[in-house]
Amino acid sequence: MAKVELKQPIVEEISANIKDAQSVVLVDYRGLTVEQDTQLRKNLREAGVVYKVYKNTYMTRAFKGTDFEALAPYLEGPSAVAISKDDATAPARILAEFAKKADKLEIKGGVVEGTLYDAKGMGVISSIPSREVLLGRLLGSWKSPITNFARVMNQLAEKGGASACDAPAEEAPAAE
Repeated sequence: MAKVELKQPIVEEISANIKDAQSVVLVDYRGLTVEQDTQLRKNLREAGVVYKVYKNTYMTRAFKGTDFEALAPYLEGPSAVAISKDDATAPARILAEFAKKADKLEIKGGVVEGTLYDAKGMGVISSIPSREVLLGRLLGSWKSPITNFARVMNQLAEKGGASACDAPAEEAPAAE
């Protein structure tokens, strides 16, 4: 079997993983212990993120013609890729959090929703909460005024404020 035939399934696997991806992040994993690498993979897997180590040439071929082609300059040295199809900020958030504990892990760069970011940009992306957290905050901001209004109406009812508003006004003396 020719070398090209052996490489093609791996390139197709990478292409399938990035097909509908919202984000792809490249990291340099050199220096991580087996225990750290196992924990990192577990954290990423729990968030639905695919994390694999591929040869740079395979990734270059798979990225060609996609939004992720811009990552080519970052494909130097050992590289691992974290791919998310659901939450665009999950790989950056998990990798940045893990890098705080394991200083050997280095984020090289990434593409989030079609935009290329360097390591500093990925640091900013990592500070964005997940979609669920953002939706919860939005719902809370919508719910707060309604809850406050209901609380005020309840207090008015308890004080008899509603009945005081319904009382008829004093009638003016009739003109003769």
